[in-house]
Amino acid sequence: MPPTTPPPTAPSTGHLRWLALTATAYAITHHTGVTTAALGTIGPTRWADWIDLLTPYAVLLPAALALHATRPTRRVWALYLIAALTYTEGHGIHLAANSIHNTAPGPTAHLWDEPAGHYLWYTGAALLLATLATALTRQPPPHGTAHHVLGHALALASGLTWATNTLEGGTAPLGLAVAAALTAHGWSTRAHLGRLWLTAFAPALLILIAWGLHHGGYPQPSTLGWI
Repeated sequence: MPPTTPPPTAPSTGHLRWLALTATAYAITHHTGVTTAALGTIGPTRWADWIDLLTPYAVLLPAALALHATRPTRRVWALYLIAALTYTEGHGIHLAANSIHNTAPGPTAHLWDEPAGHYLWYTGAALLLATLATALTRQPPPHGTAHHVLGHALALASGLTWATNTLEGGTAPLGLAVAAALTAHGWSTRAHLGRLWLTAFAPALLILIAWGLHHGGYPQPSTLGWI
């Protein structure tokens, strides 16, 4: 008998599940200070501070598993390592300084909380996004209406999180540069999974540009009474 051709196998979707979990964790944990503020304090600290300790684990672990599912190159893993170290260091500096500033405000706590902490933390987040884009954007897009809708919804939530974080974090120049770069990358890979990056960062870029034009600069939403 002539050899039979094996039936085609469906493409693996493991990276999509882990990417969805990463996006969900990013959108939730990066708003911890606002969403858990009503929980109040525990001793000299806030419950929000203790909950925020989970943020690097919640974001970086599923991101690593999403990368692992695509069997990336050593260069991608090296970029992920730099991203994870920068993200964790920046988050830790911000969390500690912000908690101290809540009880003993001063210029040193403010320096490490906002300019230093936020720029390190969000630079780490940007490097993580770049790592995921490098490894994933040329993968096939989600199949099925439900997966398609969920993917774009989580992408939009991630982009809005990037915009609100960089506005409130005082890192608008970084926010604009990263949103513009990832929008361009998403457009160039829109026939693939990169369309999710386009859904995420094109609205983020428009929000940041509109905010700057409307206010003649980039005041933090909290200083305007929005938070």
